[in-house]
Amino acid sequence: MRKFYIVTVLMLLASACAAFAQPHRHERDRYDWREQVRNERIAFLTAEMQLTSSEAEKFWPVYNSLQDNKRKAQKDIIEAYRTMDSLVVAGVSGKEVSRAVDNYLAAVDRKCELQAEGAAALRKVLPDEKVAKMYLAEEKFRREQIHRLHHRGPDNPPAPGRPGQPGRQHCR
Repeated sequence: MRKFYIVTVLMLLASACAAFAQPHRHERDRYDWREQVRNERIAFLTAEMQLTSSEAEKFWPVYNSLQDNKRKAQKDIIEAYRTMDSLVVAGVSGKEVSRAVDNYLAAVDRKCELQAEGAAALRKVLPDEKVAKMYLAEEKFRREQIHRLHHRGPDNPPAPGRPGQPGRQHCR
């Protein structure tokens, strides 16, 4: 009987360890979802821009670097936004809120500067017509993704999101 209890406890511990060793389901799904969108974006942009293999070889490293910088800049914007929001909700006024607004606007301006620098880098590796096609294709892809989200069926659940995030900022 004692062996039965020991074996049962060991089996429970082993199953608990296996359960905790797996990544959480929502983290796996979110990663899969992001990877899927990234792959769809690559295929979409390549087709819309009509990139040759030599152009694609030069374009994708520059584009990926630009996207990484934009992601980091957007993260800074969100952080500044949250700080500003928490100060306003807490009822703080004066210099702290003024500084938070300045930080938020500086983060938005930095993102715009990165976009201008990225455009200059892209123009070094592609002709202007292809760069223009890239911007048009990005917007077309974004709109298609939004349309897909709004018209999803019961088998296409929404991606996990975070409410209270600032939307797209446009440069002045």
